[in-house]
Amino acid sequence: MKRRVFIKNAGLLCSATLLNKYSYAFKPDFPVVRIPYASRRFHSQAVENAIAEFKSKVKDKELVWLFENCFPNTLDTTVFYESVNGRPDTYVITGDIDAMWLRDSCAQVWPYLTFAGKDEKLRNMIAGVINRQTRCVLKDPYANAFYKNEKQISEWKNDKTEMLPGVHERKWEIDSLCYPIRLAYNYWTITGDNHPFDENWKSAVESILNVFKVQQRKTNAGPYHFQRETVKPTDSLPMNGYGFPIKPTGLICSMFRPSDDATIYPFLIPSNFFAVVSLRQAAEMVSAIFKDNLLVQKLKALASEVEGALRIHAVVKHAVYGSIYAFEVDGFGNYNMMDDANVPGLLSMPYLGLVKHDDPVYLNTRKFVLSASNPFFYKGKAGEGIGGPHVGAANMIWPLSIICRGLTSASDIEIKQCIQMLKNSHAQKGFMHESFDKDDPTNFTRSWFAWANTLFGEFIWKVYKERPNLLSA
Repeated sequence: MKRRVFIKNAGLLCSATLLNKYSYAFKPDFPVVRIPYASRRFHSQAVENAIAEFKSKVKDKELVWLFENCFPNTLDTTVFYESVNGRPDTYVITGDIDAMWLRDSCAQVWPYLTFAGKDEKLRNMIAGVINRQTRCVLKDPYANAFYKNEKQISEWKNDKTEMLPGVHERKWEIDSLCYPIRLAYNYWTITGDNHPFDENWKSAVESILNVFKVQQRKTNAGPYHFQRETVKPTDSLPMNGYGFPIKPTGLICSMFRPSDDATIYPFLIPSNFFAVVSLRQAAEMVSAIFKDNLLVQKLKALASEVEGALRIHAVVKHAVYGSIYAFEVDGFGNYNMMDDANVPGLLSMPYLGLVKHDDPVYLNTRKFVLSASNPFFYKGKAGEGIGGPHVGAANMIWPLSIICRGLTSASDIEIKQCIQMLKNSHAQKGFMHESFDKDDPTNFTRSWFAWANTLFGEFIWKVYKERPNLLSA
């Protein structure tokens, strides 16, 4: 046998072995589960055209069914779009919780940006998300989730923090302020539309800059504190609500993770990388739109300071994997080696443009987080992936982690394995879930979690456009 034929056949055999390893015993059945047209919250012809194209080209019936259900799920079920004072306004719920997370709402509409140039209504809807997020940041830059009704009182009103009407939850997370900049920057570069970026938006950027600087905690703990009466330790902060001590380094404290779980060491490394990128994106926009050189210099200076601190404090030595990125550090030399399924996490950093895909430290980190050395990595009959403490149970894999693994992979075999595991995970429901048991996907959390659905669609559409050969049944 010729060498190239042997290599090809060996690769196919290896791929088949991996896929068979995670083939879960479902009998395919594809009932109509997408809500009827008349009941859908928002319609985009460009998105419908993409679905029709995918259906006409891809022969895997189960994958077509999942894509048609999941990709438009944010538009179908979570978007409340209107015009307020002549400007687009869009409130986006996460799914089964009637509140708008800054992070989730950005991530939910993100995959539709690629179609915004073909669909004016879709473009206005995304502009409406930016407009509403601007108002949310100006209301309370420390809050992570808000209500549509700005006078609504939260179910968490008794949290020991400075709760305001209209705020659903007030967990300080760096990524809550990074995601709106990511959405704004990419909307701006893709559409060329400056309308959402008025003086209020600029004031929101100034507020973000101020919070980031305050939460470097160079001289004191700052104004933010949070405690909740709860049986879940990850839902509250120790030390009178200020979290565990840090030694100032130039890094920014994030008291909660993207999972909404409390950090152990407040310098959350993936989120600090996110802050560096977001500050520079904001600086580019402020320079081009407002010509405010002083604000531009402040944004760039903080980005450079945090980047310098990351070079010193972000990388730690692992006995097996060598130099890897820590998940959290405290500036005293203590660090937490783990990864969480939410985004940003260590695995997802290249997806957000925080590090390069071939960064040697990232590649070492990737091996670590996808191994038994990561305390929240689980492997079972249905698949393997990362979970976290948020759902309060071990052995629960988050589809978000499998999707991000696929989005950040350069390996056809690995990408196809991720697709198979995601097909295994939906428990014949036709949608992604928050998490599922590694051995039994019918044991899952959150049947309506739009972020996971839409991100799944983003991943599958990317594979369709870049590696269509991987989508054969």
